[in-house]
Amino acid sequence: MATSASPESPTPVDFWFDPVCPWTWLTSRWILDVAGRRPLEVSWHVMSLSVLNENRLDELPERIRTLMGEAWAPVRVLTAARLAHGPEVLEPLYTALGARYHLREQPKNRATLEAALRDTGLPVELAAAGDTDRYDEELRASHARGITLVGQEVGSPIIAVPGADASSDPVAFFGPVVNPAPKGEDAARLWDGVLTVASAPNFFEIKRTRTGGPDFSRRTRPPTPRW
Repeated sequence: MATSASPESPTPVDFWFDPVCPWTWLTSRWILDVAGRRPLEVSWHVMSLSVLNENRLDELPERIRTLMGEAWAPVRVLTAARLAHGPEVLEPLYTALGARYHLREQPKNRATLEAALRDTGLPVELAAAGDTDRYDEELRASHARGITLVGQEVGSPIIAVPGADASSDPVAFFGPVVNPAPKGEDAARLWDGVLTVASAPNFFEIKRTRTGGPDFSRRTRPPTPRW
């Protein structure tokens, strides 16, 4: 979890993600770009849209219910990988999965999980974790840590940064939702602005309606589910 940074040290940033969310993928590419331009140290954590929505499945469209079923296996595999190989494997495995899900439009099945594990040099046997609830307690704990900081009426991703001083709680927020993900100094300037707004103690929300589907700088399908 993020702690206060000194002027000489990078700002610690905690980033909770569900790999099946296309909007989270765009935000994650943005924060990685920012980390090359601002002194950040990003720690990655798994959250689960399946957990978030498990008590309201009847309210969701059929295609989103189907996605929530498919979303269990990837977060279970990520959790198993973290427990077996350490938290440092989360970002590369997420990048491998996200590239296959969102850029190559590959199915959310066992074969894609195994391919992503091979991409990152991890044992393909970890894909079996997707078919069991063995890791759900740890998965739910990771999810709860992020949700507790920001509240229930959000989705993926969640970002947390240190509070104003060592005694302050972390400042956490949902998003930002960006489409497409800004790059270069545009990415850095957005980070500066988001950090300023998020740190205002009485600020809670600013929003406008999304138009079109997620833009991965290639042809994309246009669905815009509410995450």
